[in-house]
Amino acid sequence: MNPVLALLLRVPLHGLGLFIAALPGSWELALGRLLGRVFLFVDPRRRGIALENMRRCLPELSAVEVDKLLRENYEHYGILALELAHMFTPWSGHYRGYVCRIAQVEGFEHWEQARQRGKGALFCSAHLANWELAASSGAIRGMPVTIVTRRLKPAWLHDWMEKVRLSTGVRCAYQPRTMPSVMKALRDGGGVVFVMDQYMPPPMGAPTLFFGVVVDTLAAVAPLARRTGAAILPVRQVRRADGIVRIIIDPEIELGADDKADNQRLAGVVEGWIRAEPAQWLWVHRRFKHVDWTRRT
Repeated sequence: MNPVLALLLRVPLHGLGLFIAALPGSWELALGRLLGRVFLFVDPRRRGIALENMRRCLPELSAVEVDKLLRENYEHYGILALELAHMFTPWSGHYRGYVCRIAQVEGFEHWEQARQRGKGALFCSAHLANWELAASSGAIRGMPVTIVTRRLKPAWLHDWMEKVRLSTGVRCAYQPRTMPSVMKALRDGGGVVFVMDQYMPPPMGAPTLFFGVVVDTLAAVAPLARRTGAAILPVRQVRRADGIVRIIIDPEIELGADDKADNQRLAGVVEGWIRAEPAQWLWVHRRFKHVDWTRRT
């Protein structure tokens, strides 16, 4: 990126980070909800994607209930945007302290049980509430955490995000060549985070039932667990009304008869999370590509 354009982007991001860092938590929540309602009116394309996904996935909801869910969902995006803005606060140590204040980890004993086996853990998560907080809060509390993600553009943004994540102890395995980093993390007894709710075409994805339709879904977790002996630990995030984000580590999921059935169980777990907290999921993501909704089961 042109250095001048990069500077023009960095200034408002860091300025927003400084502004948000100075706000009381209750003000931040209120501003986030307001910002989300503004997004709802100025973003017709993504609003349309979210509406279509909600109507198809939750046909039991009335039109009034869908409209209410859509509004609450966009308010969540506004709150999430301001939570993520803390990652751009240029004060040393700010983001680490922010994570300690806002995130509450539950089920840490499930990680400790898996760690004792010495084979590492595969954390299966989703884009609920604030997923960045899940990895960071675990790493701060002593988990060696690696997330599977993509490189960002421009380069300065990638470098900044990597620096902030490292400040909490989170390491990254970057697509498409993630396997060497993933295997090393598991050999060292660490945890690797995979998000299970995005569209993932072959070869990493495979047709899986999700919200009643068959759609390509990440299918690497069960085979990787079978190959390495790593524990499969579901991890979800739920934001409370007061802004505290609960990071919930559920008990280990035992492997069953075959990879396809195990990955289907994981998809079912994620679907259950979304149904429980639909306002905090990423409905604007084009999750259901190439889906035949007439063959819904």
